[in-house]
Amino acid sequence: MIIVGELINSSRKAIKEAIDKGDIEYIKKIAVDQEEAGATYIDVNAGTFVGTEIEHLKWMIENIQQVVDIPCCIDSPDPKALEAALKVHKGTAMINSISLEEDRYDAVLPVVAGTDLKIVALCMSSDGMPETCDQRLKIADKLINGLVKNNVDIDNIYVDPLVQPIGTDDTYGFEFLDSVAAITTQFKGVHTMCGLSNISFGLPERKYINRNFAIMAIARGLDGLIINPLDRDMMGSIVTAEMLAGRDEFCAEYLQAFRAGIIGNPK
Repeated sequence: MIIVGELINSSRKAIKEAIDKGDIEYIKKIAVDQEEAGATYIDVNAGTFVGTEIEHLKWMIENIQQVVDIPCCIDSPDPKALEAALKVHKGTAMINSISLEEDRYDAVLPVVAGTDLKIVALCMSSDGMPETCDQRLKIADKLINGLVKNNVDIDNIYVDPLVQPIGTDDTYGFEFLDSVAAITTQFKGVHTMCGLSNISFGLPERKYINRNFAIMAIARGLDGLIINPLDRDMMGSIVTAEMLAGRDEFCAEYLQAFRAGIIGNPK
């Protein structure tokens, strides 16, 4: 499972305050904590800083990479911010994200074309958010084919079918799950990725909903999540779901998680 640690995002009050104060040690600690908890990538977002996003992105990436050995997921729709961040990033970054929205697609495509970058491809078009599996598949098909034609390796594409709140329409859960299964089946080699917490928006006990939805999505083929890796219960659920889905040979990852205290009583 590909885990993108979501905590270094300036929309979070603590991160915004740390950026405002220049408290890089706090940001470094959050990065290290996420890596130690099992993150594969560290998401870095400074989108709330209009006009200074580029400087903050570069500052955070340079410092984060001093203390972690995993790459960053550069989280911005601005191609100038992406290009500036990539100049200081070491190794192969993930770009979050491209979509089929005309302006965004035209702006981000030149940044990723012909590179080895990992790219999150959102199932959103200029017509808005898709609601059904069929709508998502049509967008995914255009995105995947457009990226491949521009020399993006299919293994570097992470399609996000986009989760919508179950509280507003009781079809949104299974439409998303059906989309994950269909994309995994129809586009061999493509990855699926999502930030799934939107499923529980407006409802109580959101962590409980999110954990169960993650398990259901993994069973349908999901192989990437943008989450808080410090949520021990979520990480334990993911490891267990991966094992039960047949993606953990001899239950090795499950046993390792047990020994590390991720599953069961913490050590």
